[in-house]
Amino acid sequence: MERKVRHADLKAVGEVRRELRQLLSRWTVPGGGELMEVATLLTSELVTNALVHAEGGAVVTARVGDRLRVEVRDFVPGRPEPRAPTTDGTSGRGLMLVRSLADAWGIRTESLGKSVWFELGGGPA
Repeated sequence: MERKVRHADLKAVGEVRRELRQLLSRWTVPGGGELMEVATLLTSELVTNALVHAEGGAVVTARVGDRLRVEVRDFVPGRPEPRAPTTDGTSGRGLMLVRSLADAWGIRTESLGKSVWFELGGGPA
C-alpha cells in the first residue's frame, strides 16, 4: 500500500486506516486481530503527526511479509523526538505510543525530510 496525503487533510487519516485494514485482512499471522488494532492506532498517530507538523503532506507506505512495516515520510527536515505528555494535554503521545507498542521503530533521515517507521508481528526484528 502506498498513499500520498496532503498537509492538514485530516480526513485522510481515516482513509489510510481503511486502506491499511484492507491490506491487513489478507495477512495471516498469530494474533492478527490484535495486531490490526495496534497497527491502525500507530499508523493513525504517525499520519496525524505528519499532517499536523509537516508542510507539504506525506507519503504512507505499508508492506506485509513475515512482519508489517509502515513508514510515513514527510518532506520537512528535523527529527521528531518522543516527549512525555502533560497530564492535561491532548497531544504529544504519538511517538510514545509507537515506542511502547511497536516491535521495532525508528526515524530515517532522507535527503529531503524524514521517514518514521514501525514494525509489528513475526517475532523480534
